[in-house]
Amino acid sequence: MDSLLIKGGVPLHGDVHISGAKNAVLPLMAATLLTEEECIIHRVPDLSDVKFMGQILQSLGAEVKFDGGTVTIRAAKIKPHGDYELIRKMRGSICIMGPLLSRMRKATVSLPGGCVIGARPIDLHLKGFEALGTKVVINGGYIHATARKLRGNELFLGGRSGPTVLGTANVMMAASLADGVTIIESAACEPEVIDLANFLNAMGAKVVGAGSPTITITGVKALHGAEHEVIPDRIEAATFAIAAAATNGDVTIHGARADHMNAVLDKLREAGVKVERKGPALRVRRNGALKPVDITTLPYSGFPTDVQAQMMLLMCLIPGISIITERIFESRFMHVSELARLGADISIEGPSAIVKGGKPLSGAPVMASDLRASAALVLAGMTAKGTTEVNRIYHLDRGYEKIDSKLRKLGARIERVKES
Repeated sequence: MDSLLIKGGVPLHGDVHISGAKNAVLPLMAATLLTEEECIIHRVPDLSDVKFMGQILQSLGAEVKFDGGTVTIRAAKIKPHGDYELIRKMRGSICIMGPLLSRMRKATVSLPGGCVIGARPIDLHLKGFEALGTKVVINGGYIHATARKLRGNELFLGGRSGPTVLGTANVMMAASLADGVTIIESAACEPEVIDLANFLNAMGAKVVGAGSPTITITGVKALHGAEHEVIPDRIEAATFAIAAAATNGDVTIHGARADHMNAVLDKLREAGVKVERKGPALRVRRNGALKPVDITTLPYSGFPTDVQAQMMLLMCLIPGISIITERIFESRFMHVSELARLGADISIEGPSAIVKGGKPLSGAPVMASDLRASAALVLAGMTAKGTTEVNRIYHLDRGYEKIDSKLRKLGARIERVKES
């Protein structure tokens, strides 16, 4: 499998353009199953997860055509079960269940996989489906769901670590063609949920309250085709902002939605990073010496768990002690041991990582354990002395569109080494 060779010590300078949000586009693609008519989605990132979703939709019978950053999907005739091997590889594939139930009143989906970052149970998804009148049976690695009729209901989707984003999306889609009104309490408030609601409404759905803890969906008889543009990826934008700060660079990030990144930008400014709005872009650069900050990951609009690893790397470079507490996933510190290979001083105490920053990092071979850990290791390599080899970067290709190419354009010395 491919790896990245990175020679550190080069500040990043220049302009970078943010791709469409990976966490938004997968539910959007799934939502096209709700109608027989053609749907067109723009600003679709070129990611392995997106290609997987396209293959999953094709296995269900949909016609899928990629053309640059646009995907056209027509699900005129579909079946209620997809390819087991495809679906089990990607956690995001669970979001096909809501549309299949809504349109066909039955769905058979394999239990999904994805990054190994701790338990991400689908019990809240199933709880939501059952509240709408679905019978759910799990057997042989498959989820079998059937419903004579979906009926609107009031349901609570809060979990141990807060609301479920994909669960909220799944129930929204299932409820869009249900009889009556569905009210989701403790709904996820992420921008990706709002993006999906906007797409559903463009298709003729009646979704109100997306972006708040209470979402109301009034079922309609049928949905039609629609055209939509995916929101920018706030996690990619945050990663490049941290890369600029970590390398003592000066980067203008085009397409970033600052209103989607308030918690991250607040912590960067607290650390002493200069962040300026330049129209629809953000300029990020050092503003003298930086200082450590404490961070706790929380559901949106709190600090995102998907930026925790990257921010930990930045704290490793700043003299002093910072405490990073993970409240969303219990096993999301797997990057700590790999950062330690580069010379980072980090200790784990329960849900918190204590970072003693300021020690210089030196290049070494490291292994990526998940998507965001991969990004943190790439950033670490760009700040370390010598050469860093990041292995298992297929994780990186799941969520960052051509990140090595974008970094090279900013001056990074980074090379992709193909599997021989």
